[in-house]
Amino acid sequence: MPAIMLMYPQINPVALQIGPLAIHWYGLTYLAAFALFMFLGARRLRHVPYAQLGWTRKDVEDILFLGVLGVVVGGRLGYCLFYKPGYYAAHPLEIFALWQGGMSFHGGLLGVIGAMVWFAHSRRRPWLEVADFVAPCVPTGLAAGRIGNFINGELWGRFASPDLPWGMVFPQSGSMLPRHPSQIYQFLLEGLLLFTLLWLYARRPRKRGEVAGAFLIGYGALRFIAEYFREPDSFLGLLGLGLSMGQWLCVPMVVAGVALWLGAQRQPLPARA
Repeated sequence: MPAIMLMYPQINPVALQIGPLAIHWYGLTYLAAFALFMFLGARRLRHVPYAQLGWTRKDVEDILFLGVLGVVVGGRLGYCLFYKPGYYAAHPLEIFALWQGGMSFHGGLLGVIGAMVWFAHSRRRPWLEVADFVAPCVPTGLAAGRIGNFINGELWGRFASPDLPWGMVFPQSGSMLPRHPSQIYQFLLEGLLLFTLLWLYARRPRKRGEVAGAFLIGYGALRFIAEYFREPDSFLGLLGLGLSMGQWLCVPMVVAGVALWLGAQRQPLPARA
């Protein structure tokens, strides 16, 4: 063990307690994610072609509401199907036990796609137009979620070299050896870096489907990299080719993103007002 190492600070997951009412930091990160989506959505309305197509703040509010439903339903069902299908097949009622934890980003993504399809149908808009609008507003919410993971002391990283200056000991992992703070890696990669690249990319007029395709490629690739530093789920371990479940789920995501981006090249650029 190194002579000097970082220790996880054991942050109290409850930010504020008033009698029986407890406000958790993780809940506050979700509120921050929703607020950031509303702020960025309002800014996105100024980008071509949304101002010209009659998009309004009410559309942003409706997408957020439907997106939250998609995240919760899709994230929970995705976790049950991708990570513990046998267990939940034998205990189907526990699918509804959200307080026990267990959410999947990739399932949540499918849920959000379903919500966007519903929104597009109800507004008589092309769903890729909706997907392109939403994509750049998502990474900041993912960043907020990773901060929540770090505060909760969950989803820690794999063992790190004792010489790594920022290697951190997570006592709740059952080991006193330094690990990669993978929550912070994911905050920086899938959150801040992806947001910066995608927002700059989306500011210019793009063909329909390009921005959504870029999001799928960007998130899938960055998450694939981050998974090399994140401890795989103990009940799954590493799967084929030494990859984690998260990495295997990113492969079709990147493939779909490439197909979507290439298909978008046959679309015309949106007309300026």
